[in-house]
Amino acid sequence: MIKLINLETFLAYYRSPIGILSIKSYGDSIAEILFVNSPRGQQVNEDEIEYAVPKTTVIKKCIKQLEEYFSGKRKKFDLKLTFSGSAFQRKVWGELINIPYGKHISYLTLSRRIENAGAIRAVGTANGCNKVCIVVPCHRVIGTDGSLVGYGGDLWRKKWLLDHEAKIAHGVQELF
Repeated sequence: MIKLINLETFLAYYRSPIGILSIKSYGDSIAEILFVNSPRGQQVNEDEIEYAVPKTTVIKKCIKQLEEYFSGKRKKFDLKLTFSGSAFQRKVWGELINIPYGKHISYLTLSRRIENAGAIRAVGTANGCNKVCIVVPCHRVIGTDGSLVGYGGDLWRKKWLLDHEAKIAHGVQELF
């Protein structure tokens, strides 16, 4: 028997230091955090965005935790998340959450962590399908050669996020 659940969807916008994030919730969980006007995010006229008070507790909590992250006070997020993807994608995203703040790993290392070293490209694709940026830190995965590659929120944001975390965690000014 299949039971259908109709969850209310809410959308809010948050102006971060590196651009506007759209935050979508389903019921009491966060389903998406994406940079607007980026390759993975929705394309909107930023002048037309309405920054209303979030209607749900989970979105308010998410924005508060993002503010703490950007101010250097938060290194781990405590949010209920809803993932929409294949079992393989969810496995990759689950492993992304285990990458420590201020650290980065390669796609090869990530594929080894999910015990599928030959799946580097598939891991990269799954990483690129992550719809909960920052909280599920896909920005912490770099090329096997140490280069800055692939980020749906634009590479300059990936660099900013990695440098931000390195500065807070290790006092390092710039990684890349």
